[in-house]
Formats: sequence, structure tokens, C-alpha cells
Amino acid sequence: MKVGVVHNPRSHANMGRSADSWAPDDVMLVRPATREALEVDLVAFAARGVELLVIDGGDGTIRDVLSLLPRAFGDAPPLIALLPSGKTNVLAIDLGVPPGRTLQEALIAARSPRAVVKHRAPLEVAWDDGRPTMCGFVFGLGAFVRATNMSKSVNRMGAFHGLSVALTVAGAAAGALMGGARDHWRAGVPLSLSIDDQPMPDARRFLLMATTLKRLPLGLKPFGPPREGLKILDVDAPPKRLLAALAVLLSGGDAGWLPRLGYRRGDARILRVQTAEAFVLDGEVYDAAGGLTVALGSTLRFLAS
Repeated sequence: MKVGVVHNPRSHANMGRSADSWAPDDVMLVRPATREALEVDLVAFAARGVELLVIDGGDGTIRDVLSLLPRAFGDAPPLIALLPSGKTNVLAIDLGVPPGRTLQEALIAARSPRAVVKHRAPLEVAWDDGRPTMCGFVFGLGAFVRATNMSKSVNRMGAFHGLSVALTVAGAAAGALMGGARDHWRAGVPLSLSIDDQPMPDARRFLLMATTLKRLPLGLKPFGPPREGLKILDVDAPPKRLLAALAVLLSGGDAGWLPRLGYRRGDARILRVQTAEAFVLDGEVYDAAGGLTVALGSTLRFLAS
């Protein structure tokens, strides 16, 4: 099995640690410093027939690799293994990848007849202005952008992984609950949304989220029961009965009053979003600059254990 490793030395768990000490001589190891360098490395991996692609980094590194994967490997992507070394590692949590997994453990697992391979399709986010399409697993607008910016402050205080998620959720909830209708949390953002070519009423949104993951950190289930496909959560602004709604939504429960008060869950193939607001994809904030398409991408194979 030909193995290629993309190592991000800037990822949280990799700071101050050299990959040279643990990468076998027969493994192709790269440390691309730019998106352009990453594309060159992935094209070289494909030319050399890499069958197992190991991503040593966090969710942002995974996003960047998967976004460039089709250009390098076309319709025949390799098996992907994760060495979760980021601050949150939501994809690794979803797949059940053991924390602290080493390259040697990933290689042993990949070569084992009992290897567990799971399939996940990322989101594909395409800008109307022609910027390169990005692939990721968690998309969000509105309060999700504010919560993401808050999480960066939480990380700077030394909280990571589940603790980071817990503090961010708590802080975002407190900010939204304590403000009035015109508070910057509760006022929401203006956008136009269509789901599977069905226009939704134009209105300010407190929150719009989408994911293809089944499991989220801390067992949170804002999209409802775990299931395949592209799942969405769409919340009007200002949010009504937010405290009661949070209790139901985050536990994965349901209540007949949720849709009536502007809390909508669902499944979709494609979302069309028109907005001038920023959005988040796997922990990074991007400028929407007009129009976006969020669609279900091609299914990839991941080594779980």
C-alpha cells in the first residue's frame, strides 16, 4: 500500500513536534505551507499511485485537502486516514477515530482485514463569482459565525476539544438569551434561501447551519436523529422561546411548536443562499460576497479504526 502523509506542523497538537521522527522511510511525507503547494503535493501523490492518504491536522487541514482532492485524484480518491491534531476535530469525532492516533496505528489499521471504513460525503460550497469550490462538513451563518469567533477566544484561553465546544455553546446561548430583539446576537442576518429549488420566505435569520456529519462533539444533536445526507437547521430572527428551544434542539428532541416559532430542521440536496454576510466552513470564516450554493458532494472513504 502506497502511503502519502500531509502533515500540518501548525496544527494544535503538532506544535513543536517534528514529523521526521515518526514517519517511516517508505511513506511520502509533505508539509505544504500554501494552498498552491498542497495542490502540487496531492498531484504528485496521485501520480505515484498513493492508495492511503493520511491527513495529520485539524478540521481546517482536512477541508483544504478535500477541496483539492478532485483536481489531483479525479474520480478515484484514495482511502483517507486522520491523525486528529486540531483544536476540535469534529470529523474525527464523527468517524470515531481514536484521539491521539499515531501514523503507525493508522498503517496497522489500514492493512488489517478487520479495518473499519466509513463513508462520508462532504459539503461542497461554490461561490457565484467563480472562486474555487471548497469542501467541508459544517457550514453556518448568523449566530454560528459569532460563536466561531468566540471559540477562537476560548482557544486562546487554553480550552480545546469538548471543553472548547461547551464553553462556546454556553457563551453563544448566554449572549443570545440576554440581548433584546435588536441585540447583535438576536437580530440575525439578512439572506435569501432556497432549499432544493423551493424558495423560502425572505427574512432575517438568527442561525442557518448545514452538515453531512452524523455525530457532533458532546453528543449535541441540533439536526435531529443521526442520519445520512445533508441536514439543515434554519432559525428565524429574533429567536422565540430560545431557552426552551435550545433544550429540545441540542438534545435531538422534537416538539410541534418548533416550526411554528421559526425553528426548522430538514434534509436537502442543495441550498442556494444570497447574502452579503460572512459564513463559516469547518472553523474558517469566509466572505459570501453575494451568492452561494451548498450541495452534497461525492462520497469518500475514511479509515475509522
